[in-house]
Amino acid sequence: GVPIPATLGHEADLGILALEDLGDVTVQAHVQAAPADSHAALYRHAVGLIDLLQRRGQALASSAYLPYGLALDVEKLTWELEFFLEHFLAGYRGAAISPDARRAICQEFRDLTEELATEPRVLCHRDYHSRNLMLHQDRLYVLDFQDARMGPCTYDLASLLKDSYVELKQQTVEELITYFLELTRSHVCQTDFRRRFDMMCLQRNLKALGTFGYQATVRRNDLYIQHMPRTLRYVGEHLRRYARFERLRELLATHLVELR
Repeated sequence: GVPIPATLGHEADLGILALEDLGDVTVQAHVQAAPADSHAALYRHAVGLIDLLQRRGQALASSAYLPYGLALDVEKLTWELEFFLEHFLAGYRGAAISPDARRAICQEFRDLTEELATEPRVLCHRDYHSRNLMLHQDRLYVLDFQDARMGPCTYDLASLLKDSYVELKQQTVEELITYFLELTRSHVCQTDFRRRFDMMCLQRNLKALGTFGYQATVRRNDLYIQHMPRTLRYVGEHLRRYARFERLRELLATHLVELR
């Protein structure tokens, strides 16, 4: 039920798929060009598709499908954070991290990933943001879902609402979180859900910085440098919001002035 581009043909031996052409208008492009009052309905639609993905994902769960055998577990979430250390902090920013500091940072990361990995798992797109959502003939379509896997129900929501490419007003973020909880008929405490959401945002944004650093230093692709300041600001917001992250903020702030 999730709208995706149609497959028009394929050549298995060559590894080629011919997909429906959805044009050029991503949600990112639309938000930058369209009046602000048109954004709310679009984002409510996008949040609704997350709910649909999770509900249909549960109904159709089967070991016959690859995503159900993959998970955002401790190992995967930790690998993503270590990728941040290697390719953003050390690689892009040139930080010389002492062995003691690295051990302390990794322990903080481990505490975060272990808590995230204990949450009940749902089907996640895994890269659900404004560049992977397209508008075509007044309909929203989802792209780039080949890394779908099981993970926390907050994962895709965090990707969408704390997007490195489009920044939403805080009031809009709060309203869309409430809307998601209404859609899912969740009886969880909203304060607790918001804490879990923020934790997921922190992990996700650190992971994004690792990807941006990798693109800049290894792939020699400077396109993502412009998105680093916003993503770093998100990280700082989440670290400062909770006392439990004060130690992690101090450790990272040694090398990142934005977190001081």
